[in-house]
Amino acid sequence: MAQLISVVLVLGLVFLAFSPICFCGKTTGGYLFPQFYDRSCPKAREIVHSIVAKAVAKEARMAASLLRLHFHDCFVKGCDASILLDSTGSIISEKGSNPNRNSVRGFEVIDEIKSALEKECPRTVSCADIMALSARDSTVLTGGPSWEVPLGRRDSRGASLSGSNNNIPAPNNTFQTILTKFKLKGLNVVDLVALSGSHTIGNARCTSFRQRLYNQSGNGKPDYSLQQSFAAQLRTRCPRSGGDQNLFFLDFASPKKFDNSYFKNILASKGLLSSDQVLLTKNEASMELVKKYADSNELFFEQFSKSMVKMGNITPLTGSRGEIRKSCRKINS
Repeated sequence: MAQLISVVLVLGLVFLAFSPICFCGKTTGGYLFPQFYDRSCPKAREIVHSIVAKAVAKEARMAASLLRLHFHDCFVKGCDASILLDSTGSIISEKGSNPNRNSVRGFEVIDEIKSALEKECPRTVSCADIMALSARDSTVLTGGPSWEVPLGRRDSRGASLSGSNNNIPAPNNTFQTILTKFKLKGLNVVDLVALSGSHTIGNARCTSFRQRLYNQSGNGKPDYSLQQSFAAQLRTRCPRSGGDQNLFFLDFASPKKFDNSYFKNILASKGLLSSDQVLLTKNEASMELVKKYADSNELFFEQFSKSMVKMGNITPLTGSRGEIRKSCRKINS
């Protein structure tokens, strides 16, 4: 009997020794882990990377678009690719929500990746995992950090327009509202500041920050936390009316490079969106983090990687829940 117990203990230790140690996320119904497709679709990561690299080489802005797509997906019903679904008789697409309309993009790149993966290993790789990998690859391709992406998410069979309208932080939300939206998803103030650093790449539309230039508090006066010569420069292409879709770099200092200059801009009162600048002006903990990341690119990269993994673990569908869509735009029939 004693011998049998010792054998069981040894086997248990051997199992533990060879279990993968990773940024694994425990979810209802199973784990996410980086090696999920190693046997079922060994070329999955390579296929995603090559198509993302091609898309970003063609248009640098696409890196930020793919990163944002993952963020806007995870904050609604969890990281389940609900944002990719088009409207049908039974589904109202999230693409028409206030945060997404005329704004989210990159769907064609996801379609191209899905098509290539369906040829390589049909009905195997989820659209949700494609988005998580694309977000990581977009970050790396623009000079940012890399991380192991836990995989094994499945795709939803529905969307939530109301969730998209209500759960995604808006550029003109107060600091407290933004933090509350993060906390409801299991994220904290450290994640909020680090993930806001993704605004080191990409663009924002005039309509996203116009109120800062002309009428921040409803009193007809501009936002005085915005550096005034910078504000004057922005007004030339963002008038009181018209020009809604005019694009502006979120990080004017190094708009196509993933780095910590976003935080340096905030310290100089040149954060473009109100939601950027309030990280410095409305909360002591976030102010300290802005200073810390402005001072150290390394610290920012390290925390950004951790926070991206954490965000990617927001209530994914695993096990037998959800499905692996054949086309990312529609549920399987």
